[in-house]
Amino acid sequence: MIGYRHLTNPVGAFWGPRAYKARLPGTLFICIAMLLNPFSVTGSPVTFVEVAEVSGIHFQHTDGKSGRRLFNEQYGSGGGFFDYDNDGFLDIYLINARPQITETNGEMPTNILYHNNGDGTFTDVTRSAGVGDTGYGVGATTGDYDNDGDVDIYVTNFGTNVLYRNNGDATFTDVAQTANVADMKWGTSCAFADLDSDGFLELYITNYADYSPVTDKPCNRHGISVYCGPHTYPPQSDSLYYNNGDGTFIEQSGFSNVPAAHGLGVAIGDIDNDGDADIYVANDQGFNYLFQNRGDGTFEEIGLLAGVSCSDMGKEEAGMGVAFADYDNDGRLDATVSNFQNETNTLYHNEGDNFFMDTTIPAGIAEHTHRYLGWGIGFFDYDNDGYKDIFVANGHTMDNIAEVDRATTTPQRNLLFRNLGNGQFADVTAQLGPGFALRKVSRAAAFADYDSDGDIDILVTNWNQPADLLRNDGGNRNNWIQIQAVGTQSNRSAIGARIKVVAGELTQYAEVQSSGSYLAFSDLRVHFGLKDAEAVALIEIRWPSGTTDTATQLRANQRYIAVEGAEIVPFR
Repeated sequence: MIGYRHLTNPVGAFWGPRAYKARLPGTLFICIAMLLNPFSVTGSPVTFVEVAEVSGIHFQHTDGKSGRRLFNEQYGSGGGFFDYDNDGFLDIYLINARPQITETNGEMPTNILYHNNGDGTFTDVTRSAGVGDTGYGVGATTGDYDNDGDVDIYVTNFGTNVLYRNNGDATFTDVAQTANVADMKWGTSCAFADLDSDGFLELYITNYADYSPVTDKPCNRHGISVYCGPHTYPPQSDSLYYNNGDGTFIEQSGFSNVPAAHGLGVAIGDIDNDGDADIYVANDQGFNYLFQNRGDGTFEEIGLLAGVSCSDMGKEEAGMGVAFADYDNDGRLDATVSNFQNETNTLYHNEGDNFFMDTTIPAGIAEHTHRYLGWGIGFFDYDNDGYKDIFVANGHTMDNIAEVDRATTTPQRNLLFRNLGNGQFADVTAQLGPGFALRKVSRAAAFADYDSDGDIDILVTNWNQPADLLRNDGGNRNNWIQIQAVGTQSNRSAIGARIKVVAGELTQYAEVQSSGSYLAFSDLRVHFGLKDAEAVALIEIRWPSGTTDTATQLRANQRYIAVEGAEIVPFR
């Protein structure tokens, strides 16, 4: 019955699935709703400026450049923000790939770690930190898996993965083999989360396909050489490793009853508010999976019944990136998925009782995304108005798509949708300055306040191009607060902690997450926009251990440290 409700929900049936040529009534509805909407479409004047090069980030991605359009070259690589040396400033780690067919005559491409100097600039410390992996890099995540107070890095490769244990002295050691998480598959996105509430972080890895460049099959379209699609090669099953609490992991095989899929994105969060973490996986040209945590070490796949496995008409889509957040401040995690061109990105609203409604069209997302190919995606409050907006990184998979489809380009602009506070979003991309005028072949996206000025910036990786650091200028005209949670009974990174903030007329909710987007990781600190509220009336933190801490009357425009079981204090 629930599945039937999903396939025939009245919103989807009225507006149609993805029938754009017949969408005039839907478009008219959106326009009328915006005219009647009391929230401003433009909001505070905010612009984004690309500052990677001037900040010292001279990263150039390569896919190996075989010249043969190898199947695994088109997916790009990721990266993100984390504070590896506990100095309070967010550093940047970027993933790169290596040649697969022929060796280079010069220096091998590596992943790069950039240290934040605290003045808006970065320094390459890859060599001294020991994190310059030379594998065929894909994605990464961060978390303190051994609870020693330092954030560690896990890197997925096409091949052997890497676990960089943070030694606490600005250096790292690869312990993937001894920790039993080398996982020699084609890993894509990954995430840390405490899935059994024992205070230690588990590791989930989405895997893609059983493929070897040695046996690569050439593909063509209308006689033109192109990159192959996902069904050219059989999928690989995802990997889940449970943390033994002694620095090692053991692989969990409880997902063997679920068909293998071409996994690309993963988001982990408590979708049913029962105190444990659930797992949502975006699969490429396959049904997405939602694994509900039963609380006893097992999971049940409920994607179809929950309404998040496919489009509103039951069509499987090419899921790339995925993110969880409570975009309408009702206390339940919603989801968004980036998809292939002509499919639109999908927005799922959490209705409660383990059911989501596909609100893509009435929310105003569909008409602006169907002509783009989306990858990295995330919810974040770019203007600090108390409502989470949506960013998506775009770029085609085919470097020669214009030869096949003259209406499509390989480089594409990225998009930002402003949350209007009434369940609808407005495309404000054109209003956001030079950073959003760029047209590149984007892949991963990560979010953080790297310059500590009170608004969220964006890191974007690009396929065979330099990375972009989009600095937010003006988002801090509204007030804000940041919470850095530290677990004691819970995992040290506090991943899974649920934070409630009451300020002014708004009550907001967020979780500490190491997951989301595509191949990327964002700041573990949680950021809340407060609009014009100058103080926070209440902060309530529900820790993964089950305990709850509260604080009242905290000043706005500050970062706070929340240690489990202790007073919440300003960061100094």
